[in-house]
Amino acid sequence: MGVAAPASARIEAVAPAGQPIFIFVATGNDATLLLPRDNRVLQHGRPAAVLEAVAGAPLDAVQLRETLTGCALAAREEGRQLGPAWRVVRVGQTDVYLRREAAAGRWQLVAAVHPEWRAEYADFDGGSPRTVRLVNADGKRFDLRLKLSQVEANARLGPEVFRVQIPPDAEPITIEELKRSGPLGSSDDSTQRTPRTQRIKQ
Repeated sequence: MGVAAPASARIEAVAPAGQPIFIFVATGNDATLLLPRDNRVLQHGRPAAVLEAVAGAPLDAVQLRETLTGCALAAREEGRQLGPAWRVVRVGQTDVYLRREAAAGRWQLVAAVHPEWRAEYADFDGGSPRTVRLVNADGKRFDLRLKLSQVEANARLGPEVFRVQIPPDAEPITIEELKRSGPLGSSDDSTQRTPRTQRIKQ
């Protein structure tokens, strides 16, 4: 997995046996999804719609970068106090929850509540989260739990990282087909998916 400012992202989902499940890349408002095992491809889709169809979470490239790194958009200093150790700050339509262990300690992001979904953060290492949970508002549509490992911050990622080599004989696939029979299985309301990310670069 790799993300870069302002709006670029790449995800390579790999099965336990080492076979690639899908490759997702997005730059700005343009996304490509390649399904190597099925030799099918979706090109020029909206990033949030494509990612929702393949993994359940409707995040665009900017939201994906901010969510996985735990970096919220710049917020005003003022916020609501929820006791001495908690504060909630409004950033656009998102409520950002911050916590600190001691009175003079550093404020740390623990949750970002969006209108339709939220991100929860845990297992911090050097100020960055290593566990991220993404769940929609009612907890029925998606509940993704990500374990981040081999994290490398500020890596230099060129534009080639956010392109996909598409086989010339790849068959097109639509958003509707992905929603019905995506590579992670059908979207049953009771299903919880728990992919593990092997690497994330920013």
